[in-house]
Amino acid sequence: MSLPIDFLPTLCDDGTVISNVVGTSISNVAVLVYDGVSPFELGVLHEVWGTDRSYEGLPVMDFAVCTPVPGPVQSQGGYALLVEHDLSRAAEADLVAVPASDETRPIPDAILDTLRAAHARGATILSVCTGAFVLGEAGLLDGRLCTTHWRHTDELAERFPAARVVPEVLYVEDDRILTSAGTAAGIDACLHLWREQFGAAAASAIARRMVVPPQREGGQAQYIRTPVPDCEAETLGPLLVWMTENLKTQHTVESLARTANMSARTFARRFRAETGTTPHAWITRQRVLRAEELLETTDRSVDWIADEVGFGTAAMLRHHFTKVRSVSPQQYRRTFSAVGSHEAQPVG
Repeated sequence: MSLPIDFLPTLCDDGTVISNVVGTSISNVAVLVYDGVSPFELGVLHEVWGTDRSYEGLPVMDFAVCTPVPGPVQSQGGYALLVEHDLSRAAEADLVAVPASDETRPIPDAILDTLRAAHARGATILSVCTGAFVLGEAGLLDGRLCTTHWRHTDELAERFPAARVVPEVLYVEDDRILTSAGTAAGIDACLHLWREQFGAAAASAIARRMVVPPQREGGQAQYIRTPVPDCEAETLGPLLVWMTENLKTQHTVESLARTANMSARTFARRFRAETGTTPHAWITRQRVLRAEELLETTDRSVDWIADEVGFGTAAMLRHHFTKVRSVSPQQYRRTFSAVGSHEAQPVG
């Protein structure tokens, strides 16, 4: 008997559900750096938050890189970065971000004080990869869920025993503190914030510009323990594209396996190996993402959208949508429905 994909899903591991409550819109971003900063992760933060995309109708962030003493900051790449802003600039930021850095280096007290003050006044805090160690030193991970690159999760838990380290997930948010794993997971976490603040269309526009997937689920696995057996076999990439183009079809594991010319068992194993999640969780997530865009950009009824994305009924759409976004489709539409506008409005 075929196993339907469209069961009621749990998209994240227990305790790793990302907060989706729309809060104060982010417009001011400060990135904190000191000697030992990773230039690649710093570049990711600039690409997502510091690039002017007003020509696409997206909001432009007031973006700055800050350091305790303005001037040259040595990077892990063996070259210096010239940073013009001191840490006072971070006092106005809605989002304070910490890129990856050498976790063995001492962290300037001024950086730690700035992070504590930012969180105390209500700013969102974001770390990429080993940036989580900086948050840990600031005491911001105590009693909170957090993660980092899979190579460092044990060390993070050992150094900060009060932190609730969640190994292997891509990113996790707890009390306005968003920690992420390696570089790609940092992009996912940033896109999550964009989607949360400005809607699916805005996040998708940035993802297209960066040529990355719109967003992976936070509870998805960071890496695959067992490599795909046949290294010469084609990947499932073309099938994933086909699935997103045919969300309305009621797929099953067996029907997808036939399309991929595999047995159901091999297909399920290969799918998890390549995506880090199950077929039903993946397709459900894609249906929710498509529903978000239709809620934003059309005035179609919820029933029509539910049928169009493959949920079938409005009740099923509401269930899945609320599980992922923590608001109903109608509430989401009231927040993000203005076509061409990406300003978050209060949910009524």
